[in-house]
Amino acid sequence: MKTNLQFEQKNDREFSKLLMTYGILFIGFILIAFVSPDEAENFGILTLIPPIFLISYIFYTKRILEALTLSAVLCYVMAYKSGFFGPFNEMLLEQMMNEDIAWLFIVCGLMGSIIALIEKAGGAFAFGEWVATKAKTRKSTLVWSWILGVVIFIDDYLNCLTVGSCMAPLTDRHKVSREMLAYVVDSTAAPVCTLIPISTWAIFIGTLMEANGLAPDGAGVKYFIKTIPFNFYGWFAAIITLLVVLGIVPIFGPMKKAEKRARETGVLAPPGSEKIDMKAGAKELTLPNNPRIFNFFLPILFLIASTIYFDVDMQMGVLSTMAFTFLLYIPQKLMNPLEFADLTVQGIKNMLMPLIMVVLAYCFAAGCEEIGFIQYVVDKAAKIVTPQLLPLVVFLLFGTTEFIMGISWGMYIIALPIVIPLSIAIGANPIIVVGAVCSAGVWGSHICFYSDATILTSAATGCDNFRHAVTQMPFGFLGAALSAIFFIVAGFVF
Repeated sequence: MKTNLQFEQKNDREFSKLLMTYGILFIGFILIAFVSPDEAENFGILTLIPPIFLISYIFYTKRILEALTLSAVLCYVMAYKSGFFGPFNEMLLEQMMNEDIAWLFIVCGLMGSIIALIEKAGGAFAFGEWVATKAKTRKSTLVWSWILGVVIFIDDYLNCLTVGSCMAPLTDRHKVSREMLAYVVDSTAAPVCTLIPISTWAIFIGTLMEANGLAPDGAGVKYFIKTIPFNFYGWFAAIITLLVVLGIVPIFGPMKKAEKRARETGVLAPPGSEKIDMKAGAKELTLPNNPRIFNFFLPILFLIASTIYFDVDMQMGVLSTMAFTFLLYIPQKLMNPLEFADLTVQGIKNMLMPLIMVVLAYCFAAGCEEIGFIQYVVDKAAKIVTPQLLPLVVFLLFGTTEFIMGISWGMYIIALPIVIPLSIAIGANPIIVVGAVCSAGVWGSHICFYSDATILTSAATGCDNFRHAVTQMPFGFLGAALSAIFFIVAGFVF
């Protein structure tokens, strides 16, 4: 009876605190709307309010979904005052009809299905047993995670979802914290993809270079290759991670506490990880009597090969791989067609929480566009830029906006039409500047709490995305500091 009373009192206190918080927010939003000008171009420094609120609210509450939603609403309240609800509703519909969002749901949803099917077929178990014969220590399991991250370079989504979900059971045996695994997986996903000409990132950025007049038609990838030496953050992110795994660079910051918790208590995942873990709540699988490792490798190799075959089209690769796994697993009697269909649906359901978070990040980015956030920041930065400092300014400016907005490829669409003509106009080297944009996108995404890379890595490794971002952030800033030095040197030398 006493316990129930204490529980009810605790709930009452939390409810009262929640009411007070939302009451303060309601009044604050009204005041901000009152002081905001009618035209977005006149907002000036007020455009910084929603990003500052977002970051502050995340650190205060650790509730990222709520923070993204409220921040998006705040943007529309500033832009439309009391009439914000209609435009906000239209924005939600536009985002859900957005081709990029549809692509994301298809690719990531079916990637969840492929992983669920591989696990049911015993491929993931067989792969884990095989790697266990090679990686018998804590360090070697992380080295293998790093190697697999580098090898699966075709796409960062494929990379983090495959490596994270398959290596987690193995690193768990050696009491590696999920934060550490997430760091290794995340740092060999997008950073490596931006260093490889045969990747979805290379095709995308190369196409944008063509569209903005820096590369002739059909030569986008050729010009992208020129930016690779100047993508300093991509190089540093991958190299620093390996040095951390090998013990050459010591573990520091929040990651050190996470590793100590895992070693001393055996608690591998931080609190709240079950909310985003794509395997949380999944039924325990009955494995085949003789799990075969080719049931792991063949689907993954087919996915990579088919993606390349279809002009590095990840959606075509995923769809064709679903057909391939059906033809591979059904004749082996690893599952029947009904089980195949059920696992496909279950895999998609496993990805819903991460996907919703990414959609909300897009909604917040749309709100920032309404109030002219990026334009304000770019205009202020342009007043202090010189040809020599442009690569550094671009890296820091767009890395920060990517960290705030978490829009990944959307940042490249915004940034390249601005920086390419600007670099040519003031006499800076546009190839170095595009390399700075590539680095900025990876760095900002790397340390962001709600970027697609952070969310999908967290889902695959079973690590709360807030803790993943916080523990990875110091290493991200180390890579950014080294990159900044190199961009200064490159700006003056080239």
